[in-house]
Amino acid sequence: MSALPATTRVGAVTLTVGALDRSVAYYRDAIGLAVIGEAPGSAHLGAGGEVLVRLVEEPGAQPDERSAGLFHLALLLPTRADLARWVQHAVDDRVPVGGASDHVVSEALYLTDPDGHGIEIYADRPREVWEGRVAQLMTTVALDLPSLLAEADPAQPWDGVPTGTTMGHVHLRVTDVPTTIAWYRDVLGFELMATYGPQAAFLAADGYHHHIGANTWHSAGQPIAGPGRARLASATLLLPEAADRDALADRVRAAGGTPERDGDGWRVTDPSGIVLRVA
Repeated sequence: MSALPATTRVGAVTLTVGALDRSVAYYRDAIGLAVIGEAPGSAHLGAGGEVLVRLVEEPGAQPDERSAGLFHLALLLPTRADLARWVQHAVDDRVPVGGASDHVVSEALYLTDPDGHGIEIYADRPREVWEGRVAQLMTTVALDLPSLLAEADPAQPWDGVPTGTTMGHVHLRVTDVPTTIAWYRDVLGFELMATYGPQAAFLAADGYHHHIGANTWHSAGQPIAGPGRARLASATLLLPEAADRDALADRVRAAGGTPERDGDGWRVTDPSGIVLRVA
């Protein structure tokens, strides 16, 4: 089992973007997040008062699809009906969607923001459907859109994603999968839930299907993106107690890493150079 507390989850993701106003409009109008705070060169968006996406402007930054970094962030909606309402919004407002998949453990839609950052909008199937069988069940087949849309209430107007929406997981582009598994499992304390051959792995706390995804489909052997590229600046792990955060930092230190203080938490760096805020 995971060495992490059962309530461990993923928090806000920070992205650099080439044009802040353009990205704020996209995450507000297409994705349905609310603007929670703005400052010169940055904006925070989320749902129900919880910040889920932080945008930091780097004027003119270009998309990067090959470096280690973000494959997609994944916004978890509370119910299937909420996902149906989001899909109806996408249809009504002509939001470009790049894919739609049934993963057995969840149902998901996929998009790409103006800077090339991947986004998943999903809802979980009931936990009793897949708990303890993630490796056997999790797959990718076509999403039954008519069945999903049948759950959308036409009388309920679209006003953005609902309170209770969270960052369900982050899926990373990494340099090497075995090294990534060893760090997230043996150092951080996640449980390995499933692998897709040597090219992808899924890890979680508390038996969830995955809080962290990792693949080398486009990024094998590549470093993280640098300045001038729209990139993942950091992802956040939320742990319940200060003692849990400090214990994680101690494990990273014992493995040869160098945790850095970040307010009440820590910043740690994975083997691909991806920064995690432990908050």
